[in-house]
Order: sequence, then C-alpha cells, then structure tokens
Amino acid sequence: MSTRTQAPPGLHGSSDGGVLEQRLFEGIPARIVLSPIAAPSILGLFGFAGATLIVAAHMAGWYGDSGTPQYLFPFAAMFGGLAQFAAGLFAYRARDGLATAMHGMWGAFWLGYGILYALFATGALTEPTGTFPALGFWFIALAAITMMGAFASAFESLALFAVLGTLTTGAAIAAAAELSGSGTATTVAGWVLVFAAGFAWYTASAMMLAESAGRVILPLGKLSKAANVPGAQPTEPVQYSRGMPGVKAGQ
Repeated sequence: MSTRTQAPPGLHGSSDGGVLEQRLFEGIPARIVLSPIAAPSILGLFGFAGATLIVAAHMAGWYGDSGTPQYLFPFAAMFGGLAQFAAGLFAYRARDGLATAMHGMWGAFWLGYGILYALFATGALTEPTGTFPALGFWFIALAAITMMGAFASAFESLALFAVLGTLTTGAAIAAAAELSGSGTATTVAGWVLVFAAGFAWYTASAMMLAESAGRVILPLGKLSKAANVPGAQPTEPVQYSRGMPGVKAGQ
C-alpha cells in the first residue's frame, strides 16, 4: 500500500528525516509500504504444545516403550521444530524479541532432537542407557535461556508466564534426570512439561480466537485489566510513538 504523506511532527531538522523532507519539498511523493502479518506465536505455541505433549507424555510413562522415541522424532522435528522455528523468524519481523528468542530457540531444539533420534533410529549413533550427560546439558542451556524468557514474559501476560515458567521447571528437571539417570525425575519432568504444553495450547487458542473474533474470548492475564474482559475490544496496541505509521511492534 502506498500513499502520499506529510512530514510527521518533529521530523524537521532531524538527521533521519532530512531526505524525506527534501523529497516532500520537491513534490516527490513519499511511499509507505505496510506488510502486516498474523501473530507468529499462534503457530509457534501450537507447534510447541503438540510436540511437547507427545514427547512429555511418553516421558511421564503414559504410553509406549523404550523404542517409542524413534517414532516420535518426525513429529517433534516438523511440528515442534520446523513450525516453531518459522514462527520465530516471523516474530523477528513482528519486532517481538521475546517470541523471536523463545520460538527460535525451542524450534531449533526440536529440530536437533529430531535429528538426534533419527540417528539413533538408523543406527548411526547408539542411544546411551542410564545417564545421558550430553542431552542433560542440552536441557541446562534450555532451562537457563527459558528462565530469562519467563522473567521477560511477566511484562506481557500471565498466560505466557505460565508457559515459560513451567517450561523452565520441566527443562531443569529433565536435565537432572539425564545427568543422574533417574527414572523418577524423568517421569516428573514429563508431567511438568505436559502442563507447559497445556498452557501453550490455551495461550495460542486465546490469541487465535481474539484475532478471529476481533474481541477477547479467553483472557490472557495481561497487565491491563480491560484487556482481560471477555467480549471487550482489544485495548491499546503496542507501537512506536513516532515514525513508521501503522507499523505495530509485538503481537
């Protein structure tokens, strides 16, 4: 979309607005191109919820046997990996640093998890029995980064904090399980991660319904009370106070 525009207030005399001001003065129309996108976290959270539920339920002992992870890796890699990593890239475009970090990191993890178990399935690598320190350190890194994401999410919504808070806890317990070889810790980690998947499903559902209906259907626990009233219109979008008219920051 392109349109003629007037120089925004405060632009005159600024170093970044000199070219635009000169073009307007010379009668050359300025061009503003807007390219809105859907909230990337809808895709990212659904992808995370699906992959985490399937793998965590197996960790919790709800189904399967020792060979089951070899049948899980395609789903984990594509659903939790590819879909979520793509969401992370689009979150970067949406100027959402938190979503970029969390979806990008966890999407990359699920891709790596899928590749690892594909190598186990083909016999290229032998899956360790008992302790698995290498995978344990994967979860240490995930827990440390996700913990900081949980702190940042407290400024966004309680729903997102619930996702990342339980995810941090689950990753930390999974790290302890892999480092110690404890079956009990693995089961506990699975249960905690199942809760994280449930919170992610709820959060993604609330975002999707709000976008489709144009009003709040399921509250997300945002800091503004008005933003959590079912049936209410979405409140103030987060956007830059000057420059880039029509361009929204975040989701």
